[in-house]
Amino acid sequence: MRLSAAINSFKSSNLISWKTTGKLQQTLAGCIELSGKTLHSGKVSKVKIWPGFAGEGRYFEFHSNLIPASIDFVRESLLCTTLCKDGYKIRTVEHLLSALEAKGIDNCRIQIQSLDSEDTEVEVPIFDGSANAWVEAIEQVGRKEALDRCGNNVEKLAPYLSEPFYVSRNDSFMVAFPASKVHISCGIDFPKVPAIGCQWFSSAALDDSYEKHIACSRTFCIYEEVEHMCSMGLIKGGSLDNAIVCSAIRGWLNPPLRFPDEPCRHKVLDLIGDLSLFARSGSRGIPMARVISFKGGHSLNADFVRRLSGITVQET
Repeated sequence: MRLSAAINSFKSSNLISWKTTGKLQQTLAGCIELSGKTLHSGKVSKVKIWPGFAGEGRYFEFHSNLIPASIDFVRESLLCTTLCKDGYKIRTVEHLLSALEAKGIDNCRIQIQSLDSEDTEVEVPIFDGSANAWVEAIEQVGRKEALDRCGNNVEKLAPYLSEPFYVSRNDSFMVAFPASKVHISCGIDFPKVPAIGCQWFSSAALDDSYEKHIACSRTFCIYEEVEHMCSMGLIKGGSLDNAIVCSAIRGWLNPPLRFPDEPCRHKVLDLIGDLSLFARSGSRGIPMARVISFKGGHSLNADFVRRLSGITVQET
């Protein structure tokens, strides 16, 4: 595909311009198949990731329904990112998408199924609460140049931010500044949980540091909030094996941490997965920008991506 044709096929807001990365779109060199327990439903699901055609991006297949990994299909949900189309929902997609985006898998078909064939909702397995399992599986099969359905390669584009902008919700915010490369900084603040407190972590996100310093960071929760989350029908599959748990009084219940700032690093992992939802037609999702997030979460991340897409977001 000619570069000019690829760029012209993209519709975006005034905040973004699309430019070539000088690289070709990639896909998996083989098939990945993993299964495991899920965090919120507690059920077991199986995921099979197939190589994809260039220009078609990343998308899920559930009960023969195709759901693109796009902000257009994100629906508000608690403690995870959920894709929804035609009454079918796929929950907790962020760790898998984070690994695919960071490892440069631009096009793939993600086939997912629950052991209960009647389910209209399914969830991606949680494994140890990090993206390690996905990164290791991608490394094992490798990647290759993706070809479109006519056998042609396709230029990989990246979104460049043209001006600063921000989104906010209460005392949480995200701000982005134009930059020549990707740089992400995340801050969290838990003043009532001294073992966590206020933390900051910064990363170039798409370089080798992802695998070593971000992918292995696990999801975390506050012990005193567990009962409330359970009462809301969440974390039915949660355990000390798939999350790090911290008590306001007793500190970490299942040490050791992989990093002193592991909770903050996990926020970066989640953010990369959520930013990947800006990708379209096999392009990169994360914008060329310096992104700073403070006390963010999946809802704020989604607001940020919607703003990039030119969708009006109501601030609170």
